Amino acid sequence: MARSSRSPETSSGGRRLIAAALGLLLAAGLLGGCVDQHPERAEGDGSPRIIAASPAIADLCDLLSLDLIAVPTTAKELPERYQGLPEIGTAIAPDLEKVRSLRPDVVLSPASLSHDLQPKYAGIATGALFLDLKSVDGMYDSLSYLGRRFNREETAEALVASYRAFLDEYQATHESAEAPRVLILMGVPGSYLVATPNSYIGSLVEMAGGENVYAEAEDEFVNVNTEDMAARDPDIILRASHALPDEVQAMFAKEFAENDIWKHFRAVEEGRVYDLPPELFGMSATMDYPAALEHLDGLLYGKGAHHG
Repeated sequence: MARSSRSPETSSGGRRLIAAALGLLLAAGLLGGCVDQHPERAEGDGSPRIIAASPAIADLCDLLSLDLIAVPTTAKELPERYQGLPEIGTAIAPDLEKVRSLRPDVVLSPASLSHDLQPKYAGIATGALFLDLKSVDGMYDSLSYLGRRFNREETAEALVASYRAFLDEYQATHESAEAPRVLILMGVPGSYLVATPNSYIGSLVEMAGGENVYAEAEDEFVNVNTEDMAARDPDIILRASHALPDEVQAMFAKEFAENDIWKHFRAVEEGRVYDLPPELFGMSATMDYPAALEHLDGLLYGKGAHHG
């Protein structure tokens, strides 16, 4: 596969990519997957009281230099500007009483949680925006929307323009490469599902030129039996972990060692089973996507490190 002379930015959050973006003024504003529960409350007066309910969203707010009044409870290091702020619990289970007591104009949460959280925020009369973080495209659409909503259009447009330039160059390096067929397993302690292109990890594999063997699925994750997986004959198996990665990776190792059917997968026979680093391959899109794509390049088209 042909390689670009400029490698993708690494896990420092794509700082050089972001810095370059700030010098651009190319218009892009697209609304993509944002659900505004109470738009009349999210307008604010130039200094809105905003809560970021997930670490990925806090990072987006930091890129736009938005002040927050509270942040999620997380083991991930949040941007320095938000150190010491009140915590409102995890993205999936925020402390609603704490949220209400802070009197926010708007809470920013991932759209993947909207079905569960929207009625809860409505129940405490709190405005909410649900942002699409299921893909890098969705993340930048959400960033653009936030820029328009909170008077940060110029910064958001520059970031989007830089992303488009990066994507064009990155995809050009894969034009002559044969697309490997990929099975993606997302594990949690005790079980696993198949990740489709509608998930963040699935969208990254697609960006990297891989073909998901469950490309036809409509949900982010699907429950599939191993016989059906084997029939699709993936070239590569990627294993990701959501929560307690050491425990999940041990679960995968046990499953692949003790369940005889895995021994008949060509990807297993050829040693093309890889555990993805959880800091790069989570449930939500982040600005670490260039490093994630660089890692995928090594697995899909290079030798990689076998963990099966």
